[in-house]
Amino acid sequence: MPVPPSPSHLLIPFAGRGTPACREAMKSLRLPKLESLLARLTLEDEDMQDEGTLSPPHERALAAALGIPAPDGQIPWAALEARRAGLDGSSGSWGIATLCHWQVGIDDVVLGDPGAIRVEPTESEALLAIARPYFEEDGIALHASAAPGRWLAQGPVFEGIATASLDRAIGHPIAQWSPLTEGARPLRRLQNEMQMLLYTERVNDERTARGEPPINSFWLSGTGRLSADSAPQDASPKVAEDLREAALRDDGTAWATAWNVLDAGAVAELLAAYHAGAQVKLTLCGDRAARRFGVQPRGFTAWAKSLVQRPSAPAVLEAL
Repeated sequence: MPVPPSPSHLLIPFAGRGTPACREAMKSLRLPKLESLLARLTLEDEDMQDEGTLSPPHERALAAALGIPAPDGQIPWAALEARRAGLDGSSGSWGIATLCHWQVGIDDVVLGDPGAIRVEPTESEALLAIARPYFEEDGIALHASAAPGRWLAQGPVFEGIATASLDRAIGHPIAQWSPLTEGARPLRRLQNEMQMLLYTERVNDERTARGEPPINSFWLSGTGRLSADSAPQDASPKVAEDLREAALRDDGTAWATAWNVLDAGAVAELLAAYHAGAQVKLTLCGDRAARRFGVQPRGFTAWAKSLVQRPSAPAVLEAL
């Protein structure tokens, strides 16, 4: 069963963003609820890496909150999803195959955002039936998931393979984030085969006729083993996805607008929970770092700090 989100722990991916437009927009952000909340909380934990990690900070923070230790690029999201879907996620090695559109340019091939191409359930089912025999030739079993265009794949080829999160790779040349190890060679060949196969499929002819991007490949992520005794905590953080789309497009105006909405919504709700006496937690994530804030002792010192040392939202977010 899915782990219910906790109303007292809010995790915000892309809270800070180092791309040019978002970085410029960050300077003029006015987030009174966030600043008020941060003035009342204290830093509990910080995960600082560089921007070259395969697993971005928000995925590392979520895995930590769920009690799932994993090396970089091997957080077992596929195995966890398989377990929650009633499959044996602790048996064998798993990965997530996400249908996507590769934007072919003169010098490189860029991964487009799969969330922007609207894969219909009937399209996902049709392509799954077509792709399954090709995957099976490499010992990979494919399973549909609850999300169209997202398949769960199980096979020994995924053992020990580290893969980049979609949130790292979107908008970048695929060569920058594709696994290059010898063990990943069959997967690269399978991607090439699927490109040729999908090019001739009626599903893509119909998509092109509707003016929609063709589905011309898949991206593998979420590899890693989930041990049989690895169990998520009783409640997972509430993950706010409001900033993701604008951040990945580097649309600074839309990102700032989404932040204002988030500040007046989920952040304000967390602040209200704090005032009601809840032991709230706030995790802010950027390109490099994840910082978790928790409740500090509720005495006169903490109250005075909240009045005198009100933090600047842009300064806090820029450090991410």
